[in-house]
Amino acid sequence: MNLIFLGAPGAGKGTHAAVLAKKLDIPAISTGDIIREALKSGTEMGLKAKVYADAGKLVPDEIVIGIIRERLSKADCKKGFILDGFPRTIPQAEALDKMVRIDKVVELDTSEAVILKRLSGRRVCSKCGATYNVDTMPSKVAGICDKCAGTLIQRKDDMPETVKERLKVYHTQTEPLVGFYRKQGKLTVVDGGKELAATQSDILKALEV
Repeated sequence: MNLIFLGAPGAGKGTHAAVLAKKLDIPAISTGDIIREALKSGTEMGLKAKVYADAGKLVPDEIVIGIIRERLSKADCKKGFILDGFPRTIPQAEALDKMVRIDKVVELDTSEAVILKRLSGRRVCSKCGATYNVDTMPSKVAGICDKCAGTLIQRKDDMPETVKERLKVYHTQTEPLVGFYRKQGKLTVVDGGKELAATQSDILKALEV
């Protein structure tokens, strides 16, 4: 099953994609992660992306699409995949449609108030990148990562003012994808504001898995 998870920053896409990926035994593919991996591993597209990243510029669509194409061609995607963070725009979605068949698109519909609370409470390990939340998923020792004992930090992206700007970008650039996939008959909307287990149950029902 080839899936896309849509939703604003903080809607829970990455969390739910990771849980569902284990259940379905398919990879959850985060665009940010694979771009970082491509930069590190020095693939052809990764090297092209590095030129822009090193200059502090956004990586152009054609390069991001090339990196996605490289990732989806790997053996672990033969049974399916979950895309988290791609596509972000209608042109990216149109390019993806030419590349691969998408079966279902899950939109995690989450209020701004819930998102602001979630992201302002999010903490990330400075060493291994593990994610916690001071309200819903705290570490055993405050400020210390359970996995590697690294220091937990709040990313600049998760500061309330930055989150509001990220939400504006989402509403302008990415929200139109809801209509795009609704027209294709692939969209299913799930309440992303519930507790983790309840939302995951709703996703499974919507996908009939």
